[in-house]
Amino acid sequence: MDRSELLNDLLRTPTAPAVPGRQADPEKDFTRQIEVSGDAAEVTVRGPEGIDPESTAADVLRAHHLDPAEWEVTGFRSSEWTMASGEPGVSARFSFGRRKVPAVLERPDIDELLTVFDEAPGFVQDDDEGEFTYIVALGDMQFGKIDGDGYEGTLKRAMHCIDRAAELLTEYQKRFDIEHVHLAWLGDHVEGYVSQGGANVWRTQLTLTEQIRLTRRLMAYAIIRFAPMANRLTVVAVPGNHGEAVRPGGKGTTRYDDSHDTDALISVSEALALAGEEFAHVEVFVPDTDELTVVVECSGTVVAHAHGHQWKPGRHFDWWRGQAFDKTSAMHTADLLLAGHLHHEFVDTDGPRTFVQVPAMESESTWWRHLKGTRGAPGLMVMVTKDGAVPVKEVVR
Repeated sequence: MDRSELLNDLLRTPTAPAVPGRQADPEKDFTRQIEVSGDAAEVTVRGPEGIDPESTAADVLRAHHLDPAEWEVTGFRSSEWTMASGEPGVSARFSFGRRKVPAVLERPDIDELLTVFDEAPGFVQDDDEGEFTYIVALGDMQFGKIDGDGYEGTLKRAMHCIDRAAELLTEYQKRFDIEHVHLAWLGDHVEGYVSQGGANVWRTQLTLTEQIRLTRRLMAYAIIRFAPMANRLTVVAVPGNHGEAVRPGGKGTTRYDDSHDTDALISVSEALALAGEEFAHVEVFVPDTDELTVVVECSGTVVAHAHGHQWKPGRHFDWWRGQAFDKTSAMHTADLLLAGHLHHEFVDTDGPRTFVQVPAMESESTWWRHLKGTRGAPGLMVMVTKDGAVPVKEVVR
């Protein structure tokens, strides 16, 4: 091995494999919109060339519990457009009016209706069809910080929450076929010395190496806890703003992946490589060179990870749409976006896509308490997912 090959090998990081682009799916990628006002309704449908606009519009009415038989088309407008793939598409707008009904309706036989309940088959739960992934997402430990119960309280809490998440996995495995566990470390694992231009130095009790050491050992603790419980264990870490290694002049940055948050996991992955077959099923991923996000496939769900400092509060979907506009970005295939940064749990959906923001693991930000009067509600979140759906989302404290 020559020197250049050796250097490349030593600098190599465990980046995630590319996620293949998704074929156009009318249920996810095309527009179906409805506006209802009294006895009038407007339905807009956009899709690939060849769809039946009127039938699709009727489907939209049904999806909103409106019987198409009770509505009639009063206006129609259609145009052609070009989709992102370059293929021709159709855009159609229908105006509907509610049909006039007789003033006197025949009252149904209530006894006949009630027989439906007597004849209905028993409910059968089918949650266990197919393989699911169990996600454990946490972040914002900010080890070293003096606030609240300090790094000792944060470490004890994190270990307790990881143990509780492992216990919950055994419960969810009774409902779902879970063979894959996914650990998501969402940044700001250390307090660091670069935040606020270094103004946080006095309020940071641990040295930087101690903060990183706690992070590494907590990551290893979680991996050791979950490794025996699944056939596949994937682990991701993304950079947070506190974990940035260097800020030249207090404002700039080196490469975006130059982060103690991710390097801690890289160190753990190197230890795993020496651990033998017991951890051969563990896969570790961090962002590629100069990147801030990681995208991993979990039982048919494409999961994206970001710390959350890339967008303003409440603008997560705007940022996501912007990233997805780049055809070279894996973000356009993502079903689920996990983030931290804002220190409280928040779940939002836009069509089939889901955004989950996890709470901080630290107990409070004293600055925020003085400003707003609220303390933290620390913990982590667990989820169960398959094929883009996230039927389970639970906060663990």
